[in-house]
Amino acid sequence: MNILIKSATIIDSKSEFHNTTQDLLIENGVITKISKSIKNPKNYEEIKLDNLHISQGWFDSSVSFGEPGYEERETIENGLKTAAYSGFTSVAVNANTNPIIDSNSNITFLNSKANNNAVNLLPIGALTTGSKGEYLAELFDMSTAGAVAFYDYKKPISNPNLMKIALQYASNFDGLVCSFPQENKISGQGVMNENITSTRLGLKGIPALAEELQVARDLFLLEYTGGKLHIPTISTETSVDLIREAKKKKLDVTCSVAIHNLYFTDDVLTDFDTNYKVLPPLRTQTDIDALIEAVKDGTIDMVTTDHNPIDIEEKKIEFDHANYGSIGLESAFGALQSIFTTKKTIDVLTKGKARFSVEQSPINEGSSANMTLFNPDTKYTFSKKDMVSRSKNSIFENETLKGKAYGIISNNQVVLNS
Repeated sequence: MNILIKSATIIDSKSEFHNTTQDLLIENGVITKISKSIKNPKNYEEIKLDNLHISQGWFDSSVSFGEPGYEERETIENGLKTAAYSGFTSVAVNANTNPIIDSNSNITFLNSKANNNAVNLLPIGALTTGSKGEYLAELFDMSTAGAVAFYDYKKPISNPNLMKIALQYASNFDGLVCSFPQENKISGQGVMNENITSTRLGLKGIPALAEELQVARDLFLLEYTGGKLHIPTISTETSVDLIREAKKKKLDVTCSVAIHNLYFTDDVLTDFDTNYKVLPPLRTQTDIDALIEAVKDGTIDMVTTDHNPIDIEEKKIEFDHANYGSIGLESAFGALQSIFTTKKTIDVLTKGKARFSVEQSPINEGSSANMTLFNPDTKYTFSKKDMVSRSKNSIFENETLKGKAYGIISNNQVVLNS
């Protein structure tokens, strides 16, 4: 792959060309020259795009597809295409398939399906066999096959001793344990945030306490065992406070927040639109304010789309019975830019790489070309025509967003969506 990128504004704090507009020459997948103006005597393909900006490739720490088992929701091939069009060069893929990804051979299968793709697929293995929460899965074997973390997607580990053993065992090979922050005995049959809105709508609520108890428990266990813990998709003010205190104690803990939990309050549920049914549920403005501040000060380490395609048969039904989840890759950049500056948006879209063992490649001469191309100023109403996913269950449908990805350059390939 040999290309010449013309007049691109570089947003990369680790690059000596940060905040400057440059031409970039890429030969055989390596950035060979960065300069204000580069001629093209070898007639390489040129990329010239309106208001072109580039950054290090974006990373998402929680993406679900469907394959194997739920291909009607999403395939790996189309899921990775969706990621590329949305600006992501690496995605960590959850184990919520059929069968559950809980063995060396399952991890090998995922890797084989993503071979030679522009997007790096990083498999997350199940923490317990079949994600049933009873016995630890083959963590070390999955690690040797390429698993970057271990997580029973959206399924809390109810047995604290099992979580204790998981943290102790995984620390032997520097494994990253993820724990969904919900205590099911508290959340019960709840389907949305427990608040005045749930009372008004007559829907059973999930108290903030259900999340906070689990976060507190896992942090106590981490303090006892050591090891590495990642808490995905926190959603409450108190969860932020608990993790902030744990970091002051130098515990090895990171956390993420789903982009939609930074954007919507539970007030949007007044029409019982199941696209807004997500887990953890949408909370209050007080929670959102605390979450946004925690992203800004670094208490929350990364944002995630928590991309979860759900087919129409499981969404277009009564709210109580609808499945949780929303697609989010396609809307991620535009939604974040509605909340943060471009610089902060890029920071939170790349910051989680180190935690999930993703190689970072600053935009400098001699570096491998792993970058996202985007226009930060495009304003548009997000609609089904913007959705590349097979499933169209987007929480951001009809929202006015700011900023669009053009695509990516990664693994010696160019993938543009226009």
